[in-house]
Amino acid sequence: MLWKQKIVLICCAVMQLSQQTLLTLVAVAATLNFKAQIAETANDISPLLIGENAPDVEVKDINGKATSLKTILTEKPTIVMFYRGGWCPFCNAHLAELQEAEKEINAMGYQMVAISPDSPEKLKESLGKHKLSYKLYSDADLKVAQAFGIVFKAPDQYKPMLLEASGKANEGMLPVPSVFVFNTTGSIDFEYINPNVKTRLSAAMLLAVLKTLK
Repeated sequence: MLWKQKIVLICCAVMQLSQQTLLTLVAVAATLNFKAQIAETANDISPLLIGENAPDVEVKDINGKATSLKTILTEKPTIVMFYRGGWCPFCNAHLAELQEAEKEINAMGYQMVAISPDSPEKLKESLGKHKLSYKLYSDADLKVAQAFGIVFKAPDQYKPMLLEASGKANEGMLPVPSVFVFNTTGSIDFEYINPNVKTRLSAAMLLAVLKTLK
């Protein structure tokens, strides 16, 4: 995991490098990206890296309608946040914090979406609870999160709750909370991934990153 942490730490600074240097870094990172579908622990994940393209996967909206993630990404530059579910207090705090920054994010030309293993019904509860105006999508079986390389096996005590929250689709997996910034070609411009569930990308830092990308 050490090399991944180093890659994440340079994300904020990488936009200041020359294009050739950036391409070199992406090429080197790609050689290290051996993605495991389901990691044993949060520290063992192998996520997609800056410069890689979004996988061809589908998410479900709050009404259970399947939507292509690539279609969402072509609409405008997009911030995709993966969170553990509406049962997670750290995720709920992060959802609310980003909601406060949404107007500024939209003014910069970005849209924001959040994806979790929650069922569409559970997503509706989160929307109402936090009065969110950005869209939430369901990845109940974690196929999307697996394609991003951020899934790991949940501790046994989580399994009954995850099964219930997902509408019986998730038998014991969790995504590492992550934030990806995509351009309209579906390529990753920035990412923040931290196995420490208590540490999230702040709204202030996200806004600073978006200003740098512009």
